[in-house]
Amino acid sequence: MKRFEGKVALITGGGSGIGRATAIGFASEGAKVVIDDINSEGGEETLRMIKSAGGEAIFFKADISKAAEVEALVQKTIETYGRLDCAFNNAGVGEPLKRMGKTSEDNWDRVMATNLKGVYLCMKYEIPHMYKQRKGAIVNTASMAGLKGLAGQAAYVASKHGVVGLTKSAAIEYATTGIRINAVCPGVINTPLIAHGLKERPYLEKSYVQMEPIGRLGKPEEIAAAVLWLCSDEASFVVGSVLSVDGGVVAG
Repeated sequence: MKRFEGKVALITGGGSGIGRATAIGFASEGAKVVIDDINSEGGEETLRMIKSAGGEAIFFKADISKAAEVEALVQKTIETYGRLDCAFNNAGVGEPLKRMGKTSEDNWDRVMATNLKGVYLCMKYEIPHMYKQRKGAIVNTASMAGLKGLAGQAAYVASKHGVVGLTKSAAIEYATTGIRINAVCPGVINTPLIAHGLKERPYLEKSYVQMEPIGRLGKPEEIAAAVLWLCSDEASFVVGSVLSVDGGVVAG
C-alpha cells in the first residue's frame, strides 16, 4: 500500500520548484492533491503532470496573504475530498539584494505578508478541519535563512525566522490533538526562481555552490522527500521539528 493512500494533501506554491515536486510526490504515493499557486499557468501545469501520471488532483488559485482566499482554498479542499490530512505551506517570495537601510517598507510588507502571515493564515484555516479528525500533519517551509542571517536579505530572513517560531508555537499548542506541525529549512535549491536569478547574474552560481558544504545545489525532489517523510506515519513522534535539508549550510 502506498504511504498516502486515501489521504488528502494540500500544497501551496505548487506551481513550480519545491511545491511542484512535493505535489507530484504526494500524488505518486496515493494522495489526492490540492494544488494552490498564485500563478495559474504553473499550477495547471503541475495538475497536468499529476493527471498524466495517473494521479488525482485539482488546482485552486489563491493568494495566501489574503484570509478570504485561504479560507476558500481550504473550503474547496473539504468540499472536493471531504477531509484534509496533510498540508505543505510552502508558498513564498524572495526580495532583491539590498542592505536593510535601503529596503523599502513596501518590500518589507510584501515579504512578510506572504512568507509569514501567509503561513499563519494557512494554519489558521487548516487546523480546525484536522482538529475535527483528531489527526493531521502540517509542514511549513522556512529556510536556512530561518536559522542564520544573510546579508542583503533582511525581510526574507526575518520572515523565515518567524516561520520557525510560529511552527514551534503551533506544534506545542496542538501536540495532544493528533496534529503534528513541523518545518523544513531548504538550502539553495535548483528551482526556476534560482535559475532565473542565475541567468541575470551567472557569477552567483559559484558562490551558491560554495555555500553548500556538500558541493552542489539541492534538488526540489530532495526537499519533497523530507516533506513526505514528515507527513508520514514514519514521523509519528516528530513534533515541532525544524529540519534542515541544506547540504550542511547551517552546520558550518
